Parts: sequence; structure tokens; C-alpha cells
Amino acid sequence: MSRKGGNVAADLSEAFRRHGPEALATLIRLVGDFDLAEEGLQEAFAAATTAWAGAPPANPRAWLVAVGRRRAIDGLRRRIAFRARQDALTALAEIEAQAAPEETDALFGHDDLLRLIFTCCHPALSLEAQVALTLRTVCQLPTPAVARAFLVSEETMAQRLVRAKAKIREARIPYRTPPLEQLGERIDGVLAVIYLVFTEAYAGEPRRSLADEAIGLARRLDALIGGRGAIQGLLALMLLHEARRPARYDAAGDLVLLEDQDRTRWNQAMIHEGLALVEPALKATQPPSVYAVQAAIAALHDRAATAADTDWRQIAGLYAVLMRLAPSPVVELNHAVALSMTDGPAAALQRIEALAARGQLAGYDALPAARADLLRRLGRTGDARAAYAEALRLARHEPERRFFQRRLTELS
Repeated sequence: MSRKGGNVAADLSEAFRRHGPEALATLIRLVGDFDLAEEGLQEAFAAATTAWAGAPPANPRAWLVAVGRRRAIDGLRRRIAFRARQDALTALAEIEAQAAPEETDALFGHDDLLRLIFTCCHPALSLEAQVALTLRTVCQLPTPAVARAFLVSEETMAQRLVRAKAKIREARIPYRTPPLEQLGERIDGVLAVIYLVFTEAYAGEPRRSLADEAIGLARRLDALIGGRGAIQGLLALMLLHEARRPARYDAAGDLVLLEDQDRTRWNQAMIHEGLALVEPALKATQPPSVYAVQAAIAALHDRAATAADTDWRQIAGLYAVLMRLAPSPVVELNHAVALSMTDGPAAALQRIEALAARGQLAGYDALPAARADLLRRLGRTGDARAAYAEALRLARHEPERRFFQRRLTELS
């Protein structure tokens, strides 16, 4: 007897969440073409709506890969029939000659996901293109989310993604594990991808899912290439932030600011693991990696027993270091917020107003949010309300929107 449609839908939703990225990574390795792999996986999920009516397969990922591969081959055959393109014939031969989906290698083993990240982060692409393509293809982030990560429009990001895929195809960049000696030249892009996946998840998910995946990728990367300060720093940074998640949202799913969080709910085992990585990460290279410095900032927050115990002067100093290592308007904004805790809100507001006037963070909700908080602390209620309204308009995630709305209500 067939199950009700709702159960099939639930199975498909769970399979997409758990197995979609890994299945896509394997298909791209087997097919050698991003678009064909995506089409094959979509058709496999469509086929599953009927095939899984009795019960889902024992290994959903293997089923999706097998069906997706067949559909991709069918798609190439249709291309050959209609266009008789030599490159399609060559691609078909390469796919049919591919090894079984569970191919392993000495470096990555069965880890198709990490292998695909390294493929997307090929040095033939710009760092921005590497990160954008990986976020969209591997991590399944929608184009608007990828665009927000780079503070560009959705249309601009869509064009960049098309160009990046075309360059991989036209330059025949192979889906191949880079040798160990070439991993280093791709590491910056890989780390940027992992961190952006984490920050997107941390900002918008009361529950852990993508954040767990990002931390897991960093662990696997650290095991693959040990002793790298940047990798250790990134892993420490994510652990120290993720440790606060249990107190970051209240029972209703509303955002709780760092200074108001119940610190007894923080994950102490995760904090201990993260703290143990900070010092080695800072000492691994000179100057230290930006991730190690950011981890040191997170460590100062996590070490403070109460919000009042936070060493803001040292935090402001570390942001000044970050400004020298990797200057950016976002770092400048965070530096100003830290200075507001040492030099007062008026001095920090001057910095933020100057930053806003340059227009580099237009559309970034953290800028009006920081400005609103400083105005609120200065007693400029009307201006604070206007800034919170702007932050509410730009907010990307529902918990942030509810928080800004609460602030507006309080100030009324």
C-alpha cells in the first residue's frame, strides 16, 4: 500500500536537506558540468516523488546520484541528437568512462563535497568568483543570499555566477583533486566559503544545520592540511560563536543581544575547544591570519563572566590590527562599535556617520542598526527610530526584523 503524499514530501524534503549538496558534488565530479549536474539532480528528485511512494530507498544519496547521472547522460544524448556537438560527444565519453560514484583518492577519500569546494576555488577564477560559485553550487545558498554576502545586487551576482561557470567549462578546468602541493594556493577561497556559509547560518538560523556543516568542513580541512594558522583560526572563530547559540534566541525564537544573554547556557565544551586553538593560530604565522585575530576577539567575549567584564579596550585594539591586515568597511564598522564601549557613543557615531557617507555599506542592515543603537544611547530618540526603521527595511532574517521592530516599539 502506498503511503500518503505528505510522507513522500517529508522524505524528499529531508533528503534534499541532508543529501542534496553531497549528491550534487558527486554528480558534478561524474558529469563534469555544473548545469548538467544540477538538471540531473532536479530530475532525480522529480522521479523520486513517484519512486519513493512505497518507501524511500535505503541509501537516498546513492539513489539520487545514480538516477541523476542517468538523466544527465540522457540530456547529453539529446544535445548530441539536436546539435551534433563534438564537445558533447567528448563529455559523454568521459562520463561513461568515469569510475563508480564512490571513487576515492588519497587526499579526500569519499569527501566529494570538500573536493568540489577545492574545484570551485580554482586559481584561474578570481577569489570573489570562487567564493560566489561555491556558495551557490555547493552550499545551495540562493543567489540573493550570495549577493548579500558580497553587498551587490542579485542581478550582478547572477551574471558573475554565469561567467564563472562558463570559464570553468570553456577553460576545461577539470573536476580533479588538486595535488597536495597545490592545495595552499586554493586555501583562501576555501576558507572564505566556509566562513560565509557559517555567518549566513549563524545570522538566520535559530537551529543548527548549515553552521554544523561549516564547522565540520573546517575540521576535515584541518585534518587534511594540519598546522595552518588560518584553518585553526577559522575553526576557533566558528566554535566560539556557535557556543553562544543556545542563548542567542529566546523560547519564542527572538534574537537576544550578546550583552543580555544567559551565559550559563553557553556551550562550555565548545568554548574550551575553541580557546585551545586561538593561541596556536595566532602564533602560526606572522602577521597572524585575519581568522586568528577574529577568533581572539571572540575569545575575549567568551571568557567574560558577565557583559560588564568584557575587555573592550583589547577588543578595539584587535579590530585596529584587523584594519591593518585586511581593511574593509565592515571591519571599520565593528571597530567603531568597539570604540563606543571605550570612548563613548558620541565619538563612535562620528566614525559611523563618516562611513555611511562613503556609501560602501549601502544596503547593509548592520550599519543603520549600529547607528540606531548609538543614537539611542545618546538619547536622540527620533533619530534612533529613523535608523531602526532603516535597519528593519534592510534586515535579511526574520529574527533580526522582529528585534528591530521591538526596538521601534520600545522607543515609541
